[in-house]
Amino acid sequence: MVKDKVTRKLAAILAADVAGYSRLMEINEKATARTLKTYRQAIDKLIAKHGGRVFGGAGDSVVAEFASTVEAVNSAADIQHAIEKRNAQLEKARRMRFRIGINLGDVLVEGDDLLGDGVNVAARLEGLAEAGGICVSDAVFQSVVGKVDTSFEDLGERKVKNIARPVHAYRAIAVSDTFDAAATAVSDAMLERPSVAVLPFANMSGDAEQEYFSDGLTEEVITALALWRSFPVIARNSSFAYKGKAVDVKRIGRELGARYLLEGSVRKSGNRVRVTAQLIDAASGHHVWVEKLDRELDDVFALQDELTQRIAANLEPAIGKAELARSKTKPPDNLDAWDYYLRGRSRLHEFTKEGNVEARKMFERTIEIDPTYCEAFANLAWTHARDLLLEYPEDREGSMAALYEAARQAVVLDDESSLAHHLLSTAYIWRNELDLAIGEGRRAVAFNPNDADSRHALGNKLDLAGDPEGITLMEQAQRLNPQDPQRHMQLSFLARAYLNARQYDRSMETAQKAIQWRPDYPHAHYVLALGLGHLGREKEARAALDECERFHPGFVEKRADWRPYPSDDSNLHLRQGRCKAGLTK
Repeated sequence: MVKDKVTRKLAAILAADVAGYSRLMEINEKATARTLKTYRQAIDKLIAKHGGRVFGGAGDSVVAEFASTVEAVNSAADIQHAIEKRNAQLEKARRMRFRIGINLGDVLVEGDDLLGDGVNVAARLEGLAEAGGICVSDAVFQSVVGKVDTSFEDLGERKVKNIARPVHAYRAIAVSDTFDAAATAVSDAMLERPSVAVLPFANMSGDAEQEYFSDGLTEEVITALALWRSFPVIARNSSFAYKGKAVDVKRIGRELGARYLLEGSVRKSGNRVRVTAQLIDAASGHHVWVEKLDRELDDVFALQDELTQRIAANLEPAIGKAELARSKTKPPDNLDAWDYYLRGRSRLHEFTKEGNVEARKMFERTIEIDPTYCEAFANLAWTHARDLLLEYPEDREGSMAALYEAARQAVVLDDESSLAHHLLSTAYIWRNELDLAIGEGRRAVAFNPNDADSRHALGNKLDLAGDPEGITLMEQAQRLNPQDPQRHMQLSFLARAYLNARQYDRSMETAQKAIQWRPDYPHAHYVLALGLGHLGREKEARAALDECERFHPGFVEKRADWRPYPSDDSNLHLRQGRCKAGLTK
């Protein structure tokens, strides 16, 4: 009788589990299970990316094999970087940290499973690892030394459970020793969100005393970018490690786990300062966005504030455009929550009924994948607000209710999100609760003063309340982000505010700018018509109304009893402009 042949092979085995998993389950069982699921999805992707195969694991554990020890170690380092970056975005009580052990040894093959000491030693090394750390055997260390970027500390021989001989272990320098991220809230399924690292701005002035200005500007930009909830920002102590060093964007991006790098320079000449900032795709080295600013150096702190605001306000949409282009290269069956979110934003900015319908589907799909994603709920609310603004819905009450519910849920998920409070403010406007709308609008601006859209929205609501600060805020928003894809809408609101302030020429000029930005936007033509009516230019006003109807049939009639202001005088003034434009009703 021939005995069954035993199949063996040499393999690098990675074993991982969650440190303190029972404690996390006790604190919040549902949230912990959800977090573990999304972390496991990310871990499995990273293992596969490095040529590994998951063959075991139950509950909170993962066991995988690699043909290469180098790939096993690089995979473990990537996993810990990704998890640590994620954990920086969660409240401390919910942070989930993994321990990883790696061994190189002979294993027994049974179908898809692997057994034997080679696997057992990896599990014991995992037990020696600290939370967020990596432990490897001597065989792994000898195989990878000089071939990976990871550094190791010799722990000597350790006696471990159920292994007769001592295990010589090495501790990898933990990710937490070298990586930090700014604490911006990121939901559980968003490992694919792009991280941004701001490298120290170079002092090109030839004056060492000006170093304080370039360093101060860098720190201010890091702080300002951290207010956005769309992407994590690498913290100062990590990015400043590259100060004065030659910039290898691909290496720095890889080491910091950043998809984008912002680098810049400061050059002072006399009383003038020139600041150049450029956003770079770390993977390709290509420039995504460039800004050059020349200013008088009268008040150093005021100048830092202005430059910081300008850079921070423009960087978020620049990243959004780059990420959308990246997303469009993915096959439809490989989209994640971030991809659906980006595509929804793109359709939302079309300002069409069809685009709005598709945007809503995209945000609903995002929420299916990640029900904790605040911005998806906020943008879902935005689709309902957009319908109401453009007079699309047959069931206005239903749209207003859906707007409020989605905005409220966004705030519940992230009470420090500027976008969430902005949309809740908008929901209150449609409920005719102006005081609540202004309160939420002020919260939105307080959470992110560099969000031009929230600043403009607050300005719009203050104008409705008769507060002249409204025009000031809307003008500031225009300067902060003059390339906003919603600029035609914002300029139309500003034109209405000028009209309300009886500044007819400025209203007309601003409405015309809105039309240049987006010729088919009906609000811009309508406000232009009212302004022209007040100026006594009835023929031109009628032409503007005809254009409004051409792009949106029935819009003029629906505006017959337009009463956006609580003030009867303000609404009467709009009505008078309509009559002077030649309309009898």
